[in-house]
Amino acid sequence: MSDQATSIHQFGIKLINGKEKKLSEYKGKVLLIVNIASECGFAPQLQELQQLRDVLSGSDFEVLGFPSNDFGRQEPLDGEDIVTFCEVNHGVQFPVFQKIMIRGDQAHPLYKFLTKTSTPRWNFHKYLINKEGEVIDYFFPFTKPLSSKVRKKIQKLL
Repeated sequence: MSDQATSIHQFGIKLINGKEKKLSEYKGKVLLIVNIASECGFAPQLQELQQLRDVLSGSDFEVLGFPSNDFGRQEPLDGEDIVTFCEVNHGVQFPVFQKIMIRGDQAHPLYKFLTKTSTPRWNFHKYLINKEGEVIDYFFPFTKPLSSKVRKKIQKLL
């Protein structure tokens, strides 16, 4: 499907609790999609991602976290252990999905679609998605979620 897909709204993916989530439920929202990993040096960005979400609460904005063990085996946790880590250590309240592969032949179809614009080279690669579900921009892992660059691009889409 990723070859024919024109928006992320055409995909479904499982939340960490195993429940299927249709990304079409996010129509009309600006999204920041991030591949996350608990043992990555960029893991403190989880707190910043939550703060960004909090700052923009009440607007049509959401952060979506996708755990992956693709880079440096930095996500050894599974299932509820990932959620517990994110909530307890970083106050995460945004949706976290099941651990997936994001690169290579085994990549989840959503990430095959996203990587048409930019291929993540490490954890915490961020994709900015407009209200129609199209990839508008991306940010490398070293770009902090609360940076003016990220916030300005999100505000333009809201």
